[in-house]
Amino acid sequence: MMLALKVPIAALLYLVWWASRAPEGSEPEQVRDWRPIHPSEPPRPRRPRPPRRGPHAEPEPVPPKRMRVYARPRVLTHHR
Repeated sequence: MMLALKVPIAALLYLVWWASRAPEGSEPEQVRDWRPIHPSEPPRPRRPRPPRRGPHAEPEPVPPKRMRVYARPRVLTHHR
Protein backbone atom coordinates (compact mmCIF):
# COMPACT_ATOMS: atom_id res chain seq x y z
CA MET A 1 0.00 0.00 0.00
CA MET A 2 2.84 2.40 0.83
CA LEU A 3 4.45 1.73 -2.55
CA ALA A 4 1.16 2.41 -4.36
CA LEU A 5 0.90 5.82 -2.67
CA LYS A 6 4.52 6.74 -3.40
CA VAL A 7 4.31 6.15 -7.17
CA PRO A 8 2.09 9.17 -7.95
CA ILE A 9 4.20 11.38 -5.68
CA ALA A 10 7.39 10.27 -7.47
CA ALA A 11 5.76 10.93 -10.85
CA LEU A 12 4.73 14.41 -9.72
CA LEU A 13 8.27 15.18 -8.51
CA TYR A 14 9.70 13.98 -11.83
CA LEU A 15 7.24 16.18 -13.74
CA VAL A 16 8.17 19.26 -11.69
CA TRP A 17 11.89 18.52 -12.20
CA TRP A 18 11.43 18.06 -15.93
CA ALA A 19 9.42 21.32 -16.26
CA SER A 20 11.96 23.31 -14.24
CA ARG A 21 14.88 22.28 -16.48
CA ALA A 22 13.03 23.12 -19.74
CA PRO A 23 14.88 25.78 -21.79
CA GLU A 24 13.63 29.35 -21.67
CA GLY A 25 11.99 30.82 -24.75
CA SER A 26 14.53 32.65 -26.95
CA GLU A 27 12.13 35.50 -27.83
CA PRO A 28 10.89 37.72 -25.03
CA GLU A 29 7.14 38.06 -24.89
CA GLN A 30 5.75 41.21 -26.39
CA VAL A 31 4.00 43.32 -23.79
CA ARG A 32 0.89 44.78 -25.33
CA ASP A 33 -0.24 48.19 -24.30
CA TRP A 34 -3.55 48.18 -22.45
CA ARG A 35 -5.03 50.83 -24.74
CA PRO A 36 -6.92 49.64 -27.81
CA ILE A 37 -5.31 50.06 -31.23
CA HIS A 38 -8.21 52.04 -32.69
CA PRO A 39 -9.88 54.86 -30.78
CA SER A 40 -13.17 53.66 -29.42
CA GLU A 41 -16.53 55.23 -30.11
CA PRO A 42 -17.70 57.91 -27.70
CA PRO A 43 -19.88 56.49 -24.94
CA ARG A 44 -23.60 56.34 -25.58
CA PRO A 45 -25.75 58.89 -23.78
CA ARG A 46 -27.46 57.61 -20.67
CA ARG A 47 -31.13 56.72 -20.79
CA PRO A 48 -33.45 59.27 -19.22
CA ARG A 49 -34.45 58.66 -15.65
CA PRO A 50 -37.91 57.27 -15.02
CA PRO A 51 -40.40 59.80 -13.61
CA ARG A 52 -40.06 60.39 -9.93
CA ARG A 53 -42.84 59.05 -7.72
CA GLY A 54 -43.67 59.93 -4.18
CA PRO A 55 -45.15 62.76 -2.16
CA HIS A 56 -43.12 65.47 -3.95
CA ALA A 57 -43.78 64.37 -7.51
CA GLU A 58 -46.67 64.17 -9.89
CA PRO A 59 -49.24 61.49 -9.08
CA GLU A 60 -49.25 58.31 -11.08
CA PRO A 61 -51.25 58.44 -14.31
CA VAL A 62 -54.80 57.14 -14.04
CA PRO A 63 -55.25 53.72 -15.68
CA PRO A 64 -57.68 53.56 -18.60
CA LYS A 65 -61.31 52.73 -17.87
CA ARG A 66 -62.26 49.09 -18.09
CA MET A 67 -64.68 48.07 -20.80
CA ARG A 68 -66.86 45.00 -20.78
CA VAL A 69 -67.33 43.37 -24.15
CA TYR A 70 -70.69 41.79 -24.81
CA ALA A 71 -70.79 39.04 -27.42
CA ARG A 72 -73.55 36.83 -28.66
CA PRO A 73 -73.26 33.22 -27.56
CA ARG A 74 -72.04 30.92 -30.30
CA VAL A 75 -74.35 28.22 -31.51
CA LEU A 76 -72.56 25.10 -32.67
CA THR A 77 -74.18 23.22 -35.51
CA HIS A 78 -73.04 19.86 -36.81
CA HIS A 79 -72.95 19.38 -40.55
CA ARG A 80 -73.49 15.87 -41.82
